[in-house]
Amino acid sequence: MHVDHLLRLDRLDLSLVWGDETLLGQEIGGVTATDLEDPARFLQPGEIVLSGLVWWNHDGAAAKADHFVSALRQARAVALLAGEETLGHVPRELTDACRRHRVPLIAVPAHTTFRAITEAVYLRQWGELSRHPSDHHALPENVRLDLDRAFERGATTGELLDRAFAHLGAPACHLLTASGRTVARTGDAAELPAQEAVGALADARGTLRVEAQGTDFDAWYLHLPEKGQVPPRVLQEIAELLGRHRRREDRNRSGRAPSAARLMEAIGALHVDTDRLQRALASCGLADRSSYLVLTATLEPNGDAGADGVAALTEALEHLRPAAFAAALGDGEEAAAVLAHDDATGTDTVERLREVSQLIQSCRPGSAWHVGVSNPVPASALNTALTQARHALAGARTATPSSPRVARIGDLGNLAMLLAGVPASVRDVYRETVLGPLTKAGRGSGAMLLETLEVFLAHDCSWTRTAETLHVHINTVHYRVERIETLTGRDLSRLDDRVDLRAALLSR
Repeated sequence: MHVDHLLRLDRLDLSLVWGDETLLGQEIGGVTATDLEDPARFLQPGEIVLSGLVWWNHDGAAAKADHFVSALRQARAVALLAGEETLGHVPRELTDACRRHRVPLIAVPAHTTFRAITEAVYLRQWGELSRHPSDHHALPENVRLDLDRAFERGATTGELLDRAFAHLGAPACHLLTASGRTVARTGDAAELPAQEAVGALADARGTLRVEAQGTDFDAWYLHLPEKGQVPPRVLQEIAELLGRHRRREDRNRSGRAPSAARLMEAIGALHVDTDRLQRALASCGLADRSSYLVLTATLEPNGDAGADGVAALTEALEHLRPAAFAAALGDGEEAAAVLAHDDATGTDTVERLREVSQLIQSCRPGSAWHVGVSNPVPASALNTALTQARHALAGARTATPSSPRVARIGDLGNLAMLLAGVPASVRDVYRETVLGPLTKAGRGSGAMLLETLEVFLAHDCSWTRTAETLHVHINTVHYRVERIETLTGRDLSRLDDRVDLRAALLSR
């Protein structure tokens, strides 16, 4: 793979800052990500270098850039890929240094992860290796026949993984999803927590993607903690076998999808048909459970779910195994799931989902994943639980960025989150009814009165603190509040009226 091949990969969206045809034709031997000011001792000849430019600052910028790029040249790196996320651009001083030392410079947009670039390089190398002419398979014939027989009789993922690596001395190997969930591991492989697994996947030199129809959230990766233990061609053939196994699992899952869809239709019906609901639960293997949670989820920026949204919710719930669940697209275009569990309050489940949400988010950093969770209910109240989950989801989507991405109906403990579940059309009418007289008081006057009202309520109706915040005299605050009360017909000394006005402000 040559440097200019990276620029041709549309999914990476890279752009050339500087580099001539000869330099761009250099072959890529590997990838290293670094933000050290002097990375030379950690580089190998032929590598491309990924840098987030954390080391760069305005003080002595030209000298710092020259020192960094000269280290790349000394180590015979073939290109520098500079991330734009930290600074928003590639500094001119860095461009000048790259031109001076003849190191190609490529800009990496904020929405392209270094992992995606690393993966693209090594997948291309694996692919080129596997296409090299060969008169024989890398795996011994007896091993291939054993694996084929195991596959045909429906062996589990773990059994296939153990059998594939047994003849190699059983090196430690994990089969991971993109969110860090361990699908299977060889007998000698230590347990790998999901957070650590996500970090391990960033090192593509010890990781190979299993080619199947996985999404950003549930794609499979073979990860070997000890690099170089397995010949590349052998690892490629094992990955191909696991790819066949994954495609078969996906077909089986697709066969169960209609049952999950019928369950979502049953709990979303206007009038609950008990017999229909019980049949739907039974077809999903969820019948006769004492308690259920209903979850709804959206995947921004579209605000709906689609197939990827269902995949994200499914992958999150897979982290909660052995809890049984069924997930599908709800009639409101959100992903929905019914989860059977033994957690009487649902608290533990929600806390685990909040931990998992960070892993799901890491699979697609440019997106925002939100989940609403109902209270635990019996089967007869699943339709009510769906309404609760949707209300909680609306609260999660409109909450502050620092709020949890996973919200349960019990979290609606403040007015803002409560109003989030009210239809927008209703909020608009309420806001106009209560605040309309202020907005019609004149363009400048209306905005001034609204600001005063918001600050006054935020400071618990303190005249002094409101005046200090607005940088006006306290008498001015008295005058404005009197005008607000006159125009709205509310008395700000009364709690009920203050709540009315606060709710109207939050409905904007």
